[in-house]
Amino acid sequence: MTGIDDELRTLSEWSRQLTQALQILDLEVDHERIVEVAAQTSETVSPNAGAISAFLIGYAAGTADTSGRKGSDDAVQSAADVVMQVRAKGLEDGPDANGWTKTAQ
Repeated sequence: MTGIDDELRTLSEWSRQLTQALQILDLEVDHERIVEVAAQTSETVSPNAGAISAFLIGYAAGTADTSGRKGSDDAVQSAADVVMQVRAKGLEDGPDANGWTKTAQ
């Protein structure tokens, strides 16, 4: 097994423990997407931006109007996409600029 496989297994186990402790048993976490967003925002914005981005993706997805697992998956993906769009634009062209008004969850 490679280091990547070991990490994915560890992340899966960690997610399972957290979802049980937080009583969100039906949630499947897209580890690769969340890790990708966190890594890219940490690299582009600042070392701690990844943690903030991951938290805000979860918060936005949690407050989105969803029904069932598919809705939750879509909400996470949508929030991750918005974070990546903001990251691509950079700090100078943030959410106050024209065009960001319809990105809310």
